[in-house]
Order: sequence, then structure tokens, then C-alpha cells
Amino acid sequence: MTPKEVLALCRSREIQAVDLRFMDFPGTQKHFTIPVQELTERSFEEGFGIDGSSLRGWQAINESDMLVLP
Repeated sequence: MTPKEVLALCRSREIQAVDLRFMDFPGTQKHFTIPVQELTERSFEEGFGIDGSSLRGWQAINESDMLVLP
């Protein structure tokens, strides 16, 4: 699906929130939920910032700014 199609689906089904899921290096599933209003075409390109130091095996605290792309 394209970003436009995803956004149209969210509107047509009156979706309130989107759960973004990913795996850390050891294979544990992680996720965070965003209000659907924060999901834009631009966010599909720019992503959402997360703190990678809180994820096991990812980044040191001084290199922890990371992006999750939907």
C-alpha cells in the first residue's frame, strides 16, 4: 500500500491509533503506538524518532537517536 492508501484506509475505517512494531537484534518484538493524526505522508519518509539506548543491543546512550519508518 502507498502512504496515501494507508491514510485513506485509516479515515474510512475511523482508526484512532496505529501500532508500529519492530524487532530488536535478539529477536524480541518492540512497539509503540501513535495517534492516527500523527501519521502523515511525510512520516512515511521521515519516520518517528526513538531512543535506541533503551533497546537491547542497539545503540550507546551517546548515539541513541534513531528513526522507525512505518
